[in-house]
Amino acid sequence: MLAIRNIAELLVVPPGPVQGSSMRTLERICDAALLVDGERIAWFGSESSLVTPPECECLDAGRGCVLPGLIDCHTHAVFASTREGEFVQRLEGKSYAEIAEAGGGIRNSVEAVRASTCQQLVDHTLPRLERMLRGGVTTVEIKSGYGLSVEAELKMLQAVKELKALQPLELVGTYLAAHTTPREFADRPDAYLDTVLDDTVLARIRDEGLAEFCDVFCERTAFDIEQSRRVMSAAARFGMAPKLHADQIRQMGATRLAGEVGAISADHLETVDEGGIAALKAAGTVAVLLPGCSFFLGVGQAPARRIIDADLPVAVATDYNPGSSMVESLPLVMSIACTQMKMTPAEVVVAATANAAAALGRQDRLGAIEVGMQADLLVLDVPSHERWLYEVGRNCVRTVLKAGKVVGNAQI
Repeated sequence: MLAIRNIAELLVVPPGPVQGSSMRTLERICDAALLVDGERIAWFGSESSLVTPPECECLDAGRGCVLPGLIDCHTHAVFASTREGEFVQRLEGKSYAEIAEAGGGIRNSVEAVRASTCQQLVDHTLPRLERMLRGGVTTVEIKSGYGLSVEAELKMLQAVKELKALQPLELVGTYLAAHTTPREFADRPDAYLDTVLDDTVLARIRDEGLAEFCDVFCERTAFDIEQSRRVMSAAARFGMAPKLHADQIRQMGATRLAGEVGAISADHLETVDEGGIAALKAAGTVAVLLPGCSFFLGVGQAPARRIIDADLPVAVATDYNPGSSMVESLPLVMSIACTQMKMTPAEVVVAATANAAAALGRQDRLGAIEVGMQADLLVLDVPSHERWLYEVGRNCVRTVLKAGKVVGNAQI
């Protein structure tokens, strides 16, 4: 067994989904300790009540804060080239949509992915994951979507599968072939969908365990409501649960669609309206907000307070990608959620742990401090979670545990 002792603050995050006002009312145990038995949390409470089992190893938290490992539930971390040229174009006044409509955007990442081998994609991505781990992330969702052909999309998902064996982060694959229409199918989006939604393709993804979820970018520059419904319906027949890039740039009813199809999450929501919020609440869909994307693009944030006040479970993720959110630090994004979305530190921690786990269907195992939950844990070098998010941009993570084992930073 392992005892984590000398904890200034143990933040007791409950299992997700945690809704609305409950996100800010977390139990804190000061002067705490926690016991890990194998991969699971076995006990926690005040250190004065700790009974150390025989032959128990000890990890000194150094008067730091302990909380669940972070879960980045929306990333595009597998890519082969950067897009700093578009970054400069936006600084000069062009919008993300204007760049995409002129043939840039997602399509600029496609050529590099298509020209790369699976091993090259693995090699590009591995150091990104290592840096995310050092920042406290223990689980990462990774989407395809930069291949835009059957061969290249499967290559991206295969890279995710191979990365699982090379590092300690838990990786979750999502099929996002419906990210936009490739150049060779210009003005023929339905013909493109015919290829990537072919039964043989979806059966291969299922049989080889390449993706748990299917996502679609429902937007004027990508796929409309009926096309998006088609994507999610086809994938569901092969066991992939639906996700949706919804209401990012223009309001077109995408969040209502997410509620209609019972999507596990609806992500972005910068232009969500009251009807969309009501649809998510009725369906029990997790609202995944991406504050780093709005920060990077210099546009308005999603209305986090309005969504939380509507009693929805809200998650926060990086949207790490080379075009619209070249931000791989989830703690930085969490601080942005505080300063720009006016979320409290407690709400943001829940959003990046318990509710992020719910957005990936892992709330029964990950994202919480509860006996029996997997011991994915962070030890910070600051005494409270408020202090952590207040120190914007500094890595305050001292130790990372995944399934009860130290995998980052400190040593036992």
